Amino acid sequence: MTLPDTPLSPAADRTFQVDLRGLVDLLSHHLYSSPRVYLRELLQNAVDALTARHRLEPAAPADPLGIRLYADGAVVRVEDDGVGLTEADVHTFLATIGRSSKRADQIAEQRADFIGQFGIGLLSCFLVADEIHVLSRSARTPDAPAVEWRGRGDGSYTVRTLPASARPRPGTTVTLTPRADAGEWTRPAQVHALARHFGSLLRHPVTFDDGTGGPGASVNPEPAPWARTYPTPGARARALAAYGEEVFGFTPLDTIELDLPAVGLKGIACVLPEAVPAGRRHGHRVHVKGMLLSEQAEEILPDWAFFVRCVVDAESLRPTASRESLYEDDTLAAVREALAERLRAWIARAAASDPDLLHRFLQAHHLAVKSLAVHDDEILRMLLPWLPFETTDGHTTLDEFARTHRTVLVTSSVEEFRQVAAIASAAGLGVVNGGYTYDRELVHRLPEIRPEVSVADLDPATLTAHLDPVDRETELAAAAYLAQARDALAVFDCDVALRTFQPASAPALLLDSREARHERTRSRLAREQQGGLWGDILGHLRQEAPRAQLILNQLNPLVRTAVTIDEPELARTSAEALYGQAAMLSRRPLRPAESSLINRSFLDLLAHALRKDS
Repeated sequence: MTLPDTPLSPAADRTFQVDLRGLVDLLSHHLYSSPRVYLRELLQNAVDALTARHRLEPAAPADPLGIRLYADGAVVRVEDDGVGLTEADVHTFLATIGRSSKRADQIAEQRADFIGQFGIGLLSCFLVADEIHVLSRSARTPDAPAVEWRGRGDGSYTVRTLPASARPRPGTTVTLTPRADAGEWTRPAQVHALARHFGSLLRHPVTFDDGTGGPGASVNPEPAPWARTYPTPGARARALAAYGEEVFGFTPLDTIELDLPAVGLKGIACVLPEAVPAGRRHGHRVHVKGMLLSEQAEEILPDWAFFVRCVVDAESLRPTASRESLYEDDTLAAVREALAERLRAWIARAAASDPDLLHRFLQAHHLAVKSLAVHDDEILRMLLPWLPFETTDGHTTLDEFARTHRTVLVTSSVEEFRQVAAIASAAGLGVVNGGYTYDRELVHRLPEIRPEVSVADLDPATLTAHLDPVDRETELAAAAYLAQARDALAVFDCDVALRTFQPASAPALLLDSREARHERTRSRLAREQQGGLWGDILGHLRQEAPRAQLILNQLNPLVRTAVTIDEPELARTSAEALYGQAAMLSRRPLRPAESSLINRSFLDLLAHALRKDS
């Protein structure tokens, strides 16, 4: 079917219809973390208005420009002495969703002077109120009238011009009529607490009035502690530590001052007095131009710096749309690296001039320092000898360990260290547990700091070579038993040898690495899946795979009795029992076949003992 030619009507322009309630719901669930941010947004708008007023009138008025808060349970009011709004500004910026007065041409060039960069801040007030009343008078126009704007949660608003007497001085007053369900956030005490929480470091004076007729309380009576002067360096250090304790709730091990003039950043880093789990990152308090941005800003420091918590105030960091975190850009990356350098410098100073502080720091945070030393040669050279490690001499520093062991052996896993620790110690070998994060890599770098020390990986052959062989007569007398034992344990790819070693109470030592077990399993599975020529080749490769070793201790009375057993089944059962006991002492996870062997050998030995008694 052919459609008749019909003239196309011209496209008509349409305007998006905004459901304000839906938009507010979106803000509350996906942009802002809590309704409490409404007060932060009002404070921020007031601060930005004051900043613009100072630019307009560099010579400040006789009375200091400030911000006044009022809350009596019926209304919440925020008043500022800022630049104010004209009637045209009100129509442009308050009646258009998403537009910001900070985007005005005369302000855009100085955007860095303002905290906010988005025009949705005022909408956050609809999280707690159904009506917003704004009364403003512009400082840009002499004898400007006052302008009133009323916005409602249903999306309607009204604008009217009032006589200048309605607001004698330039500035803006925002009044909220809270909803009944918003009392949690609009009670006078809560408003005061929120004002202190968000605005305690603001540079403009902020006062609060609860409507009881008393004098207004100052929200930010003092500047930031790092901006004050103190009579002595000791007094400054104590004041900064006290502030850190007030903010974070712990007494810092030490307090590190942070100062990055290039981005206008100042603050402190408080060293935690106790260890924290590896990789757990604490949030930091970040203020932007005095306004609290976030209490959980993880991105301000690198991952390895989990031994400190910071409070900083910056001029040039860029907040995200919600103004509750930082925008990841080149500036933030540069700040992160610069702060990391300050922490490195503090560690270097402690190492050079305060050994007691360094010792307490390393006791609590050696893992953080190890993670840093892996990638930082300077920290490695300074601190590696002083870092604690688990060794056959107990928990000690590498410096102390190297004094008695010129050859340092290091295991590749915690499991291997536990297998050999007692035997190696009795044999005079110096072994370090390399199974923990960073430890093996760091121990291998010890010769860079102590050239007289050599480091090698510990393998079964190395340890076996340090165990004393038995005499030829004893070896020959035990040959039949050893053959039975090897046959019984062949299913575990385990060889059996007879040696003498201390302590004599240990009947057997099982030497078997995780890598060797993995290689044997891989070879066995591959051989089972292949046939013919490939099966023969893989079978040969399997024979070359590392085998476990069960070393029997001739000094142990039980072993001396076992090697004299001439009954084949009992010999096999005793070998299986010795293998099972050694496997359990290694404290590695048992395979199902090993658990079954331990149960079977125990029951068989018990049955043999009962038959013998009867």
